[in-house]
Amino acid sequence: MTRHRTALILVLLLCAGALVAAAFSPTEQRALPAVDAAARPLRTTEPHGDLNDLRPFGQMVGNAQVVGMGEATHSSHEFFTMKHRVLRYLVENKGFRAFALETSWSSGLRIDEYLQTGEGDPKQIMREEFQDAYAWWNTREYLALIEWMRAYNVRHPHDRLRFVGDDFAFAGPELYDKVLTYVAQADLALLPRFTELYRGLRPTTTTGTYMKQYLTRPLAERRGMATRTERALDLLKRHPASSQARKGAYAWAVQHATAIAQTARGYAFDFEDQEQAKASMRFRDQLMAENIAWWHAHTGQKILLSAHNAHVSYRTSDPRYPKMQGAFLRDQFGKDYVSVGSTFGRGSFNATGPGKKTRVHTLGPADRGSTEHLLDQVSPRDFAMDLRTVPKAARAWLATDRPTRSIGTSYPEPVHRIAQARSHDILIHLHRVSPARLLAVP
Repeated sequence: MTRHRTALILVLLLCAGALVAAAFSPTEQRALPAVDAAARPLRTTEPHGDLNDLRPFGQMVGNAQVVGMGEATHSSHEFFTMKHRVLRYLVENKGFRAFALETSWSSGLRIDEYLQTGEGDPKQIMREEFQDAYAWWNTREYLALIEWMRAYNVRHPHDRLRFVGDDFAFAGPELYDKVLTYVAQADLALLPRFTELYRGLRPTTTTGTYMKQYLTRPLAERRGMATRTERALDLLKRHPASSQARKGAYAWAVQHATAIAQTARGYAFDFEDQEQAKASMRFRDQLMAENIAWWHAHTGQKILLSAHNAHVSYRTSDPRYPKMQGAFLRDQFGKDYVSVGSTFGRGSFNATGPGKKTRVHTLGPADRGSTEHLLDQVSPRDFAMDLRTVPKAARAWLATDRPTRSIGTSYPEPVHRIAQARSHDILIHLHRVSPARLLAVP
């Protein structure tokens, strides 16, 4: 009986091996064991508890000053909690002190003010700031991350964490107040000119309404608004701080005025023109990188940057996006910028569907020949992998463009062809994801 059972098991194993082999091309059959050898298992994606499994990830990050951490969907629980977990590790072990998110500069300032003072309700701040295109961040996962950062600051009052918004789509009223307050204190004679240039531009509606209404304005009006904000910025630059004591305040005022101008110019493209639309996408990725570089230069802080995989990548997989934030950051920081991509084998996410209604979308196992199909066969179900040091057989496979899930705020999304090893430095693969916990439906 035992002999027959052993024979049966052997037959089953051989059949299973044959089926696996049939599922992969010869190139993939060579790549799989090499990927398996390079994979470093992750204990969990949840942010609390022991972090020892992230030590190999820390070695991959090395001495980087900015780590861009991507997500394959804009609304999956595990992608968000994994960023929280990585932030914890980088703060506690690598000296990182800032978290940057794909949201407006002014929204980042409001959240950062809460982190520094504890004043206000983070749920209310998120509800007011994370609207329209940014509503995907209004989740329990990001609330937990912000609350953890605040708790850290309470415990470390002389070594605080900061929050950065690096995007442009909303220039909150606080920015105008900060610029005008600085001008009034530094050079009162300039205040009437700034007041005139900013007249009618300071938002008086909610964030979402402001963003929706902006593009309803005629193109000529939007371009005129951009010109006015850029004149204000140029005027400020031509009147530098008159004393050493004011240089810090001046630098921040210039950056706030820059953010105002970025918003106005970002809306001043002709989005009906294909080339103008492409130019607007390049402008956005460039300004996001510039805002990150400014923060690092003026605070000296190491930054964990959260964005979609595409925005932290070195290469574009979409002809509508000429150059990505990750490429601009590599230009700025060289090897001090590290890009981390994320993939998933199966699972669910929030996104708008037909009729632009938000709903949960669920995907099964990835198709043969795709990036995720092979990665999901690796023995650690969730893992991190250094794409720069993987064995040759794996690198050749990972450096080739392959169908890969790259899902934004809406679904279905066209299939993207992405070469992971040419797009990122590190890859995190999760076997299964679930929808993020929305606090309000976008």
